[in-house]
Amino acid sequence: MARRPGAPAGYGEEFTFVSPLVKYLLFFFNMLFWVISMVMVAVGVYARLMKHAAALACLAVDPAILLIVVGVLMFLLTFCGCIGSLRENICLLQTFSLCLTIVFLLQLAAGVLGFVFSDKARGKVSEIINNAIVHYRDDLDLQNLIDFGQKKFSCCGGISYRDWSQNMYFNCSEDNPSRERCSVPYSCCLPTPNQAVINTMCGQGMQALDYLEASNVIYTNGCIDKLVNWIHSNLFLLGGVALGLAIPQLVGILLSQILVNQIKDQIKLQLYNQQHRADPWY
Repeated sequence: MARRPGAPAGYGEEFTFVSPLVKYLLFFFNMLFWVISMVMVAVGVYARLMKHAAALACLAVDPAILLIVVGVLMFLLTFCGCIGSLRENICLLQTFSLCLTIVFLLQLAAGVLGFVFSDKARGKVSEIINNAIVHYRDDLDLQNLIDFGQKKFSCCGGISYRDWSQNMYFNCSEDNPSRERCSVPYSCCLPTPNQAVINTMCGQGMQALDYLEASNVIYTNGCIDKLVNWIHSNLFLLGGVALGLAIPQLVGILLSQILVNQIKDQIKLQLYNQQHRADPWY
């Protein structure tokens, strides 16, 4: 059968513009993060069920709930990518690409705003730390997180060790009946070499001492300055982490757009074949 002049030569019914490499690479890429999202949801649900305290009052949401929400959103997003690539569905692929682009731009905007408005970011960090101090005894997870941070950064409180007076148990007021009145958590204490048993009462009465006396037993500098200094000294590390998060997103966006263009070309080819199938010159 003669071919119509101008018809694409060599494009038979079995020809496809869709590259199996791109298609299945995008599928397995999304499948990996789909599994990760299910693990995140499972861990979040388990943590939420195992918690005996209420949601953290000092944070926007409970970390377990935050993990569940992020996991569910990630699950839905990667689901669109998996099914879209496997079924060659343009709508799902474009939804996946658009959502991934929005997430990437939000992360980029957050990083730029955090750098430009570093003073306001510092104020927000200060607010979060002070709220965490107030609710130190309200949640075991929060308590462990603060203790880890104070030991890690060798600090105590927000600006100074006396910030612990904001907590109702450590408050120095005369009418405070707590046994921890005017004290600080044990994580503020200077490490003791070869200590077999941790002395959880080592911070007893430290807020009543001046800086010089207290510095012999505990860390007197606040955690805000220590955290800011750590961020400044680890900018390359943080940049590497940010880049590590951005690269998979950019790869996903690129692969999905390539596959969408290939599917569109394939649809055009199929329409061309259907229109000219009855043409005796085709």
